[in-house]
Amino acid sequence: MTQIAEIVNETTAQVTGTEAVADIDLNKIVDAGAEVIDSDKVDHYVQSLIDRIGKVVFVNRPYTGGTPSVMMDSWEYGAVLEKIQYEGIPEAEDNDTWNLEDQRSYDPNIFYKPTVSAKFFSERRTFDIPMSFAQRQVKSAFTSAGQLQAFFSMIENAISKGMTVKMDSLVEATINNFIITTYGDGTANARVVKLLTEYAAFTGKEAPSAAYAFADPEFVRFAGYRMKRKIAQMGKLSTVFNGGGKYRHTPKDKLHMILHADFTAAADAYLQSDSYHNEFVKLPNADTVPFWQGSGTGFEWADTSKIIATPRGGDSAVTLSNVVGIMFDRDALGVSNLDRRVTTNWNPKGEFTNNWYKFDAGYFNDFNENGVIFILA
Repeated sequence: MTQIAEIVNETTAQVTGTEAVADIDLNKIVDAGAEVIDSDKVDHYVQSLIDRIGKVVFVNRPYTGGTPSVMMDSWEYGAVLEKIQYEGIPEAEDNDTWNLEDQRSYDPNIFYKPTVSAKFFSERRTFDIPMSFAQRQVKSAFTSAGQLQAFFSMIENAISKGMTVKMDSLVEATINNFIITTYGDGTANARVVKLLTEYAAFTGKEAPSAAYAFADPEFVRFAGYRMKRKIAQMGKLSTVFNGGGKYRHTPKDKLHMILHADFTAAADAYLQSDSYHNEFVKLPNADTVPFWQGSGTGFEWADTSKIIATPRGGDSAVTLSNVVGIMFDRDALGVSNLDRRVTTNWNPKGEFTNNWYKFDAGYFNDFNENGVIFILA
């Protein structure tokens, strides 16, 4: 369990525009999983009980060929998410039924071991927001119990908004870690779509600059076409769309897509507005975000499309600009084992109540699952 009060305050400042986009150390937030669980995982009460696996996920997805939220479920007991899956594809062998030989033995008692792996996600992040309530001392400022209640309701609402902003910033950090880690992977040719480069190669024309790309209807149309192609490609069983070289496929009902709002606005304005058949140019269903890490002071593209962060496993900041969107498998990233609660303590000497609004959750990336990013480059 890692304390992240300091970093969550930093991310809050960036997403609310009070500070410029700056380096965020995502090592402190995102859990990339481990093939073997460490032996030091003990409880935080008596510190001698070994943490138990609280949830087991079996990756068992039928392959037929061919967003919703990253918030996932929670569980009451246990501390570890275990993800179990079959590795690779079973090999075929000759069918002896049609190749029988006289006096030859056909042994049916051979053992064929399945190749199965498990990955563990055990890290969680926590913070709390403290607030003291004193009713007797503030009664003189109001004329009725209703006004007093409205006053404290206002404070509760402010706390709730603060909690929501901080939770949102951590979700964005989880997504941003997946983006910059994928971008920095030297084997990510099929997982990093450089839209301007591909547009120039596809059309034989000079690509527009990143600053004016969304003002070019032809480019916006090409970008939508490229995204639809990736959806079809990720639906086929393949090893090229994940960092681990695993056999994976992502059917449409398991696909999550997030696009920058500037791009979706351009697509709506330039594509659907001048088409009699919107279904042919309509973008895939996707969540939209006004920025990836922060708004800057004026929601300019240079600020809202930029990520500056130290990725999980890295030791220095990576700067990535002109991020248009990401599509990924539902199992590739998320927020799990949420626990949001309030604890209280009445102080009889001072006659006030202290409240601690607490939040725990695990933020994970699994690079063995499919994920593709789109950038203007």
